Amino acid sequence: MTQWQRTLVRGALALSALAAGIATTAPAYAADKWPSKPITWVVPFAAGGSTDIVARSIGQELSRALGQPVVVENRPGAAGAVGAGYVARAKPDGYTLFGGTISTHAINASLYKNLSYDPVKDFEPVSLVGYVPNVLMVNADLPVKTVQELIAYAKKQPGKLSFASSGAGTSTHLAGELFADLIHVPMTHVPYKGSPQAVQDVAAGLVPFLFDQLTAGDAMIRAGRLRPLAVTSPKRSALLPNVPTMAEAGVSGFEMVSWQALYAPHGTPRAIVDRLNAEVVRALKQPAVQERLSKSLGMEVVGSSPEELAALMSKEIPRWAALVKKSGASAE
Repeated sequence: MTQWQRTLVRGALALSALAAGIATTAPAYAADKWPSKPITWVVPFAAGGSTDIVARSIGQELSRALGQPVVVENRPGAAGAVGAGYVARAKPDGYTLFGGTISTHAINASLYKNLSYDPVKDFEPVSLVGYVPNVLMVNADLPVKTVQELIAYAKKQPGKLSFASSGAGTSTHLAGELFADLIHVPMTHVPYKGSPQAVQDVAAGLVPFLFDQLTAGDAMIRAGRLRPLAVTSPKRSALLPNVPTMAEAGVSGFEMVSWQALYAPHGTPRAIVDRLNAEVVRALKQPAVQERLSKSLGMEVVGSSPEELAALMSKEIPRWAALVKKSGASAE
């Protein structure tokens, strides 16, 4: 090899090393500079729902801690699958976050045959936010005042009773399917694009009942247009101390607690995920945040590590797959 050729080889090797160094340090550099612009928190349901309240409550604290605005963007549809699919395709740079739920990151995996995203492979878990029970609510004019009376009412007209939900594949949908399965009475599912319209139609008497979070029906309950019959958690809600659990009401085997969490697109630098986790956990410890989430949603505020959230999903996905298969529920 001539001296000239050796010089060329050394030059090429030097350039390769430089390029490798740039490639290796670029993510770290990007993470060090993050955030330098507004962050978007995508909520996959309509404004005003519990997922929206969670995003806005924590988003305010993140804005203060990170020094950048956290903008909540609602992208409802298909039990959260529309918003989840959007974030799954977003650039993994820490500027697009996702308010995930039991629907988007557990139930949808088995309910949809052609889901546009993979809840495990397409996301980086950041933190579990907390657990929220659903409430069985009926139209106030329906001639039932207890769960057992509702069961008797349903058995008198098998196949004719319907229930509303905030969307196909949501926990409110699966709660209705589980109820119908446990009491052995076929019912018709009426899906809506979010809780507000579903609650309004039940309150108006267009659909007899629904399962939903308390925040969705609280105003109608206080107005006397909806009647709460039971909560789906293993213990009573502090917000509805006189309302029994489904088990107490005589429906054994019925336990369903929704959960909410924060995710980032897969490939988001670990340094950013760790910073987000630390700030979210810190926000959830703030008295004002805890008070709002617990009093308005009946939420059991948690906060977790990314690994703990991943472990929760590994249990929840097969659990709901078994229920979907048993009930025959489908969103397609």
